[in-house]
Amino acid sequence: WFKLAADQGHSDAQNSLGRMYMNGYGVPRDYAEAFKWFKLAADQGHSDAQNSLGYMYFYGYGVRQDYAEAFKWYKLSADQGNPDAQFSLGMTYMKGYGVPKDYVEGLKWLKLSADQGYIYAQSMLGLYYKSGYGVPQDYAEALKWFKLSADQGHSHAQLDVGSLYLFGD
Repeated sequence: WFKLAADQGHSDAQNSLGRMYMNGYGVPRDYAEAFKWFKLAADQGHSDAQNSLGYMYFYGYGVRQDYAEAFKWYKLSADQGNPDAQFSLGMTYMKGYGVPKDYVEGLKWLKLSADQGYIYAQSMLGLYYKSGYGVPQDYAEALKWFKLSADQGHSHAQLDVGSLYLFGD
C-alpha cells in the first residue's frame, strides 16, 4: 500500500518506504532504495525525509559520506521545526562537521530541540553545561537539562543526575 501511494507522489508514503528500506522493515535493507524514496519525499519538503537524507550523508549510508551535504539536509528539516534535525544540526556546529565550529549557533539549535522535549538534546546540553564545553560551566543548568531528559527515561541522563548529586555538584 505504501508503494502504491508513493508511486503516486505521496510524500508520507515515500518517507515510509525510505524508512522501511533503510532499516529492513518488511523488505531487505537497501540503502540505495531508501535514498531514492527519501529524496523524492525530501524534494517535496518532507521534514523527516530531509532529516533522513542528512543522516545518510553524515554516516555514508548508501552514499559517499559528505558532512556538508548532511548539513544542508539537516538545516532544511531543522528550519521546519524537526527536533531530531535540530539536534543533529546543533551537533554539526558544536563539532565542526561540514561547517566551521560555532558553539553559539550549535547551542541555539540544541536548545530549540531540547525545548521540544527531545531527550538527546536535553542530555547533551546537560553534558555541555557540566563540562563547560562551549558554555560557562554551570552545574545547576546541567542538572536542569539532565533532569528533563532523565524524567523521560534516558538512562545516561539518569546516571548523570545521580553523579551530580553523588559528587555534590
